[in-house]
Amino acid sequence: MSDIEPIQFTPRAQSSRQRSDAGSANETGTITAFNRQELSAIMSVYGRMVAAGEWRDYALDMTRDKAIFSVFRRATEFPLYRIEKNLKLARKQGAYSVVTTTGLILKRGHDLARVLTVLDKSIRVVR
Repeated sequence: MSDIEPIQFTPRAQSSRQRSDAGSANETGTITAFNRQELSAIMSVYGRMVAAGEWRDYALDMTRDKAIFSVFRRATEFPLYRIEKNLKLARKQGAYSVVTTTGLILKRGHDLARVLTVLDKSIRVVR
């Protein structure tokens, strides 16, 4: 094989067990992801918290059922918060939720900007 020849990948053969599980999760086989407007809203909150020195790293996970934006204080720790988009809950409780490390759901709803307000710590005057 030379440097000029492209690498050819062959698809893996699926077993009968994999075929039966694939149809139950998502018929189309597409993954759930954040769109540009959602990522813009998330990154604006993330940028403010990084500037404040509270957050340092993030990770994106996209599966068939969920899209997850995880926020870390340090890269070696568990995520402080997970911002999740779950399309199965879109008509019931809302597709978006903010979850803590322990699994506590801080806020859930249909509007991402409103759900992200739980993470935005505004400056308040103390008297």
